[in-house]
Amino acid sequence: MKKHLSYLIPAIIIITSCSTNPYKKSEKEYDTKLKSFKEQISNKEPEPLPIVKKTIINIDSVYTKQLYTFKDSIFKVGSTQLDNGIHTEWISTVNFNLRKPNFIIIHHTAQDSIQQTIKTFTKVSAQVSSHYVIADDGHVVQMLNDYLRAWHAGTSSWGKNTDINSSSIGIELDNNGSEPFSEAQITSLMALLSKLKKDYNIPVQNIIGHSDIAPSRKKDPSALFPWKTLAENGFGIWKDDTIPLAPFDFNPELALQIIGYNTKNLSAAITAFKLHYMPEETNAILDQNTINTIYSIYLKQ
Repeated sequence: MKKHLSYLIPAIIIITSCSTNPYKKSEKEYDTKLKSFKEQISNKEPEPLPIVKKTIINIDSVYTKQLYTFKDSIFKVGSTQLDNGIHTEWISTVNFNLRKPNFIIIHHTAQDSIQQTIKTFTKVSAQVSSHYVIADDGHVVQMLNDYLRAWHAGTSSWGKNTDINSSSIGIELDNNGSEPFSEAQITSLMALLSKLKKDYNIPVQNIIGHSDIAPSRKKDPSALFPWKTLAENGFGIWKDDTIPLAPFDFNPELALQIIGYNTKNLSAAITAFKLHYMPEETNAILDQNTINTIYSIYLKQ
């Protein structure tokens, strides 16, 4: 009997080792998707935009090194030990994709040239970046794949979203903050916005400025930025030509919150709102005209 068992045990081991993995098919599809996404986030080819000259910037090896770090992270499928001693088990799903940007945040660089901005964004010590930079002459430079997270918003919020970097695309306009934005620059911006809005189905209300999401810290883009022109072309919203009268019981602070503003510092929120929608008077005065304008924008939410 023992002799028969000695032959049987190796056979059982062989059969067990050859048993079909019930998740083999889904794991194969998972790996295929990951490889496809790796190609997407590694793509550095320039894309054509209407009325925009293509500009290619050679990114240094630090960018590639970062990509490989993320590649190693997303391909990690091993077991992980939790604090309670339990080990996680990996079973691949087939239902996933890359992050989807839901906001576009517009900045001005507050620097003297696009070359200075690019130098800043390619220095590790700067710890700041953006997906796109648009020069005064309309040239567009892309510095990060849309699916990746740039560091442009800092500590900010819009509505209940407190991690704007993770859900947005950052666009920097080469402008020191005290000069008008050029026609070529705004034309290229709208061409880029047209593409991004279509690619990611970004709501028109979610095209906003840095000062909107960080009213206590930022003043960009400046009061010279043509928000009305953008809104007329379908990028962002604007007040009505005839401002409606706000109801007697209208609460402007609550309305600002509903629009998206952080009102912990109400004066800063009012100033940021007026910088965007009432650039002719960028102050914290909450007069009737300001209340009516807040009501006009509130109705468009």
